[in-house]
Amino acid sequence: MQSSVPPLGWQWVAAQFVLFALILLAPGSDVPLAQMIVGLVIGFIAALVLTLGILTLGSSLSAFPRPLRDGELVQHGIYGIVRHPIYTGVIIGAFGYSLLRGSWVAAVLTVVLIVFFDRKAALEERWLGQKFTDYATYKLRVRKLIPYLY
Repeated sequence: MQSSVPPLGWQWVAAQFVLFALILLAPGSDVPLAQMIVGLVIGFIAALVLTLGILTLGSSLSAFPRPLRDGELVQHGIYGIVRHPIYTGVIIGAFGYSLLRGSWVAAVLTVVLIVFFDRKAALEERWLGQKFTDYATYKLRVRKLIPYLY
């Protein structure tokens, strides 16, 4: 018997939490004070981007790649600069954490995280394109993960 409930993409959410744990638990080393400060500043920027993404998305927020049934396409605020600011914030935060901890393992896992979020966003965007007729125009106007670049 086939379910009438559309897939949410829970496997993606589970996999991202595994990646987060691997980054957090990656071995580190002593780092110079200047590197720690840079890592903290990058972490602050990441927290700002992440928070703006969450607050701007509001009631349309979901951990799953499938958009909520009653969700809206948000194109204002930080979503007018980058289509996936929450992913961007997490990536920036992971990079800052890698610097702060002096962990090349965490840095390599951050590259894996970038590829992971790029693929998760691609799935999400297929579903967003099916739900919102103006998503294709939005994609042409706003970059995916890196403002003005990608």
